[in-house]
Parts: sequence; C-alpha cells; structure tokens
Amino acid sequence: MEAITTTSRVGDQLLCRPTVFYNDACFSAETNLQCSCGNEEQLSITPYESGFPFAQVYHFQQLISTSQLLARGMAKETAPFYQHFGAYTVNNLPTFYFKTVCDQCHQKRITVFSFGEQQPGLEVLTISGTWKLEEESSN
Repeated sequence: MEAITTTSRVGDQLLCRPTVFYNDACFSAETNLQCSCGNEEQLSITPYESGFPFAQVYHFQQLISTSQLLARGMAKETAPFYQHFGAYTVNNLPTFYFKTVCDQCHQKRITVFSFGEQQPGLEVLTISGTWKLEEESSN
C-alpha cells in the first residue's frame, strides 16, 4: 500500500467483496479483489494503520479531479455538519485511500474506504471500491 504521488485519471471499478464491516470485524477487515486480468487478491485494511487521508488526492495535492471522484462514485459531498472530515467522504465518516499494484498485470489501483463510529456503539468500515488508476507521467 502506498500513496498516490502524481496526477492520475480514474478508470473502471473492479470487483471487491465484501465491502462493509461492523464493530470488531472492522479491525481485521479482509476483502477479495478481482483485477481486470482475472487475478484475485486479498486486501487487508487495518484502521489507524492502513491508508492515507483522502483529502490529499482532491484538495491538498489535487492529484484526482473532484469531477472524476464524484462521477466514479468514489465518495460523495459531505453533509454540512461533517465538513471537518473533508469535502468528500464515504458515509460522512473519515475517508482514506491507498494505491496497490496487481501482482500479475501490474495495473495500478486505488481503494477508497471510510472508518468511524456511525452512531454510539457502532463502528463501521466501508470500502467504497477499488478503481483502475492511470498515472500521468511527470515529464
């Protein structure tokens, strides 16, 4: 897992199941990801350890355009009361991302997820999805 460091375009969404984890299951979230080449991999997400702040890609470094992230359904506009989590979030909770690369075809991908307490006593980790990532050259 690594951060995105260059301006990128978001491609097609890949199959990723399961996508929602509750309470204790959040802390050992494992999902199956199927790459477009047919390779199946397992992604493990650990809250407070996995991912980078999602605002890095659209606000601070502007690596992915907001029109792309909204059109692809990566996140939605955050409700006014939750704006401290960022302008775009998954389920109005703190949202994170990471980049991975397929072991077989070397396709770069971005996975977006949120984690937080949705209501008292209910922690939720939601994987918005995984998309192909086309990084633009830095020349």
